Amino acid sequence: MSVAAATVIASCAMLAAPLAHAAWEPTKPVEFVVPAGTGGGADQMARLIQGIVVKHNLMKQPLVVVNKAGGAGAEGFLDVKNAKGEPHKLVVTLSNLFTTPLATGVPFNWRDMTPVSMMALDNFVLWVNAEAPYKDAKSYFDAVKAAGPSKMKMGGTGSKQEDQILTVGIEKATGTKFIYVPFKGGGEVAVQLVGKHVDSTVNNPAEAVAQWRAGKLRALCVFDAKRMPYKEKITDTQAWGDVPTCKEAGVPTEYTMLRGIFMPPGVTKEQTAYYNDLLKKVRATPEWKEYMEKGAFNQTAMDGENFNAWLGKAEQTHRELMKEAGFIAK
Repeated sequence: MSVAAATVIASCAMLAAPLAHAAWEPTKPVEFVVPAGTGGGADQMARLIQGIVVKHNLMKQPLVVVNKAGGAGAEGFLDVKNAKGEPHKLVVTLSNLFTTPLATGVPFNWRDMTPVSMMALDNFVLWVNAEAPYKDAKSYFDAVKAAGPSKMKMGGTGSKQEDQILTVGIEKATGTKFIYVPFKGGGEVAVQLVGKHVDSTVNNPAEAVAQWRAGKLRALCVFDAKRMPYKEKITDTQAWGDVPTCKEAGVPTEYTMLRGIFMPPGVTKEQTAYYNDLLKKVRATPEWKEYMEKGAFNQTAMDGENFNAWLGKAEQTHRELMKEAGFIAK
């Protein structure tokens, strides 16, 4: 072989090598589906991620948030389910990933999509009015028992959704029975508790923090396995980390809400890995860390087999609680 020919072959090999090993990345705008309306927790998270991606120049193509809220989120989930093999589409999920198909009978399951990443878990806190005599969860549930079945009111967001499902879990664990009163959103739930129109709520930290800071509400316990790690004082005397777990307070009930990212079915491992890497970069930014602290989130993140195993267990937990409450569509 001549020197010239060898040089040409070597040059071709050098050009081909990076092409053969080039990682996949989007070649057009990526649609970020929110299976809920504007302004809620899923929408806020999607738009935060969008803003972080732009600010830190994490993606060459635009990330476009699209709200598809119809059918308690079924519209968004079915859109992603039906986009088989489309790598330019993501969806942000809450626990409606489980509750919507179980409660409505819509032909959808989380396995119909490709799990990418758990971004965090939302905490739930048991709240009472600050003027109520209950200083801890045990004394409150003792009072609920003493009052008799369906005498005390638990306020929550929506029907057959997370707040009511958690209420069913509390009833099962404590032998109590509440009148569940649904409202349109967590902000309204907090206001109703301040006004003493309900006796307790299970609002997320961010939904009641303003009223807690103002001394209008009392946080009795958090429905997580561990205390929240945040030490900065919110009230004059308490930080989120000072709120005991409900298990510590004698109420063996745990419930956290998923905040996860999925892709359509039929995408490749390389495509999934691209978004996994992107989301790890998002979680490393100061903007994300500030958001996590302000919302007092459980910052558990996972992907791959661990995430799949968690999803299977969470689905079963929701099925059991919803079946007990009579919430599953027939």
